[in-house]
Amino acid sequence: MTDIADNTAQKTSRAFLLPAIDNDFLLSDSMRGVRFLLEYSKAEQTLKAWGIRSTLVVFGSARVHENGDPLHNRWYATAREFGRIASERGGAVNRTDGFFDNVIATGGGPGIMEAANRGARDAGAPTIGFNITLPHEQEPNGYTTPQLTFRFHYFAMRKMHLAMRANALVVFPGGFGTFDELFELLTLTQTHKGTRIPVVLVDSEYWHKVINFEALADYGMINPEDINLVRFAETAEEIWGYLEAENLGSHRNRDKARYGEGVLTRPSPVPE
Repeated sequence: MTDIADNTAQKTSRAFLLPAIDNDFLLSDSMRGVRFLLEYSKAEQTLKAWGIRSTLVVFGSARVHENGDPLHNRWYATAREFGRIASERGGAVNRTDGFFDNVIATGGGPGIMEAANRGARDAGAPTIGFNITLPHEQEPNGYTTPQLTFRFHYFAMRKMHLAMRANALVVFPGGFGTFDELFELLTLTQTHKGTRIPVVLVDSEYWHKVINFEALADYGMINPEDINLVRFAETAEEIWGYLEAENLGSHRNRDKARYGEGVLTRPSPVPE
């Protein structure tokens, strides 16, 4: 009788692992494109299953606290109030033709992001957090809908998901990260790579102090009409007034065509 060779070494070798569960392989440089696809597809399929047709994206500093200095208190309160108002009036509380519209979406972290998500939760609406993995780990705030709380490794893919369903962008005071996201969206609009959407900057004193838009035009770095890509507002009602005047539903038909009729699965219940 022929002896059967022990195949333990073969079965426990790295090469024998299925590629889908081989973390060393999946996290290798050569698989970066696959990881991009995974980050795109996971969020895309989840949002599609929920029927999230359009969003209102809110950016702002993670360093703002509800019980901070009076200025931070005001920014936090305004973001929270806007999240509630927009959710109640914009179509995020109840589905229309099976879709949620103008769902508040943020970067998922603390500060202004937390405030806007909290306002949406106050209204009983679903609300999205697009978190990012950072060296000092970002914790998701406790107000995003758990099933719509995502985490990304790649800023580029996170930005794509923030932009692709956005009906409007509302930007509160912030630092480098907020500027990065703001100018990303403005560049897409300026270059006609994306559909023009309303961009509202909250607290005109702050924004005029930190960015001289007129100087950019004076030096010929932007066209004078590019200054009109942004509006300024001070209160939640003023923000909503600007957005309402821009007909937030103007590209819903395009999104419905993109999704197609009858292709959505039944969304999960909105958490209490």
